[in-house]
Amino acid sequence: MTGNDGVERRWSVGELARSTGLTVRALHHYDEIGLVRASERTGAGHRRYTEGDLHRLYRVCALRGLGLSLEEIGSVLARPADDVSALRAVLVGQLAHLDEQAIRVTRLRTRIGHLLTRLDTSGMPDPEQLTTTLEMISMLDDHYTPEQQDQLAARRDALGRDRIEALKVEWFGLAQRLRQLQQEDVPVDDSRVQELSARWDEIGTAFHGGDTAIVAATDTAYDGLKETVNRQLGWPAPGEGPDLVDYVKRAREVRA
Repeated sequence: MTGNDGVERRWSVGELARSTGLTVRALHHYDEIGLVRASERTGAGHRRYTEGDLHRLYRVCALRGLGLSLEEIGSVLARPADDVSALRAVLVGQLAHLDEQAIRVTRLRTRIGHLLTRLDTSGMPDPEQLTTTLEMISMLDDHYTPEQQDQLAARRDALGRDRIEALKVEWFGLAQRLRQLQQEDVPVDDSRVQELSARWDEIGTAFHGGDTAIVAATDTAYDGLKETVNRQLGWPAPGEGPDLVDYVKRAREVRA
């Protein structure tokens, strides 16, 4: 790129900043780390960028747009222009990183959706209840794979909000009646316990579809979350009373 007099144009750092949208500070930093150095200096020491410097800067901006770090960009630009091996390796790593980010974003979106559903159906909880709910949702989700979370979300969508709320109300009623029988030391093979625990399992199946891997993950999650879950449900903390879920499990074993 030359001027009307045939002399190749030079850009000051301010002109380059205005034409690229970068800050002067960023351009100074690029120069200091050797990423895009000004090829020339004036007698007063001011930077002057050539057309080659400008092209290199455009490459840096393009690679930054792909999310690459300055260090990664430097390694790519250090190779000959026709050597794409370094760029390919960096892009493969960047794609893997973005895939991980996408999974985390999807999981976070699911958690926030769960919380909003609870707020919409149960009203605004007090700070302690909100903290407990967030803790429980977060820790439960950590036990499910992304595929399992997708399956659970699909089941919830298929059920619909009204059906979900009806099942929740019924489940809490079942839990109260089973706790009463448990406190009365009614054996798990009693017909009342069997009937109620069977319906408990039917409600669970409505949400997990009978997927044994999801059931196993839920059981594992509960084992590590008893204190949090029991506090949320108003049940005795571990060690302070009999565990209702264990009572239901023993009733299930009788039916098996």
